[in-house]
Amino acid sequence: MTRQHAASTRTLAAALVVGVLAPILTEVQSIGVCNGMLGDNLPSPADVVQFYQSQGIGAMRIYAPDPETLRALDGTGIDLIMDVGNGDLAALASDPAAAAGWVRDNVLAYPGVRVKYVAAGNEVDGGDTQNILPAMKNLNDALAAAGRGDVKVSTAVKMSVLASSSPPSDGAFKDAYMTDVVQLLKTTGAPLLANVYPYFAKTGDPSIDLSYALFQLSTTTVSDNGLTYTNLFDAMVDAVYTAMEKAGASGVPIVVSESGWPSAGGVEATVANAQAYNQNLINHIGNGTPKRPVSLETYIFAMFNENQKDGDETEKNFGLFNGPDKSPVYPLSFSN
Repeated sequence: MTRQHAASTRTLAAALVVGVLAPILTEVQSIGVCNGMLGDNLPSPADVVQFYQSQGIGAMRIYAPDPETLRALDGTGIDLIMDVGNGDLAALASDPAAAAGWVRDNVLAYPGVRVKYVAAGNEVDGGDTQNILPAMKNLNDALAAAGRGDVKVSTAVKMSVLASSSPPSDGAFKDAYMTDVVQLLKTTGAPLLANVYPYFAKTGDPSIDLSYALFQLSTTTVSDNGLTYTNLFDAMVDAVYTAMEKAGASGVPIVVSESGWPSAGGVEATVANAQAYNQNLINHIGNGTPKRPVSLETYIFAMFNENQKDGDETEKNFGLFNGPDKSPVYPLSFSN
């Protein structure tokens, strides 16, 4: 899902118990939360950052540079994925000076912000995909020249970049540009950012068992090249790993830059299903996937419901929290 709208290996702890959030001190997996801003009833950027801190959430994703958010993040220690914004991708691809200016204005201007990844586009498709690789190269060069080679540049992709994904060993990229992208990531040591939504796979194919999509006990299991899959999320992530292997980039890690489940607005979009999916995702990612059984850095989409998002009604209902009162949509625990 293309959006204007966060995970790290740092400790994150928070609990939502019977609708009340209570921070707790315990080590959990690599979880962040995406900060979408397409609503007219959302807390101020400063309040949002304080809310992340109060809940012990150690990573955020934003979908374009936002000065108020960046100022609020300064000195907090919250890790950040910052998208360049799809509308700026062409300029960054065509002009190294534009990339240098973007780095100056959005990274160097906020030395106290822990920018971890820059996403050169989110779910870019069509002819605009030609801008991804040159934009990534220009941004890498600008960051290196500015002494910020610690900031890794990637792009966020959806599952449709694969020509095939089932079974996972059939995973392969559909278009040649993705081979070039992952080869660059292999060179720079950056991860591929992948938006992984079992919800959309399930609603697109009603024959998929709902329990398999929700990480619940299911009659569905997939045996593939000696690996056993008991949930759809793992199968989808490993299909992307397989595609990178076939593109000669087997060492490139994946960061799940979005995953979530809507609580209202469409088929299978219920509070119970959203709670089950996100809780089970949190509990699961410390195990990694059958192909890569190591903790998987993951960002839940999203912090708040967004009443101004375009598209299906479900798009407005992926949030963990409601607007200005920051009340939880459902109980959720970030510990296990």
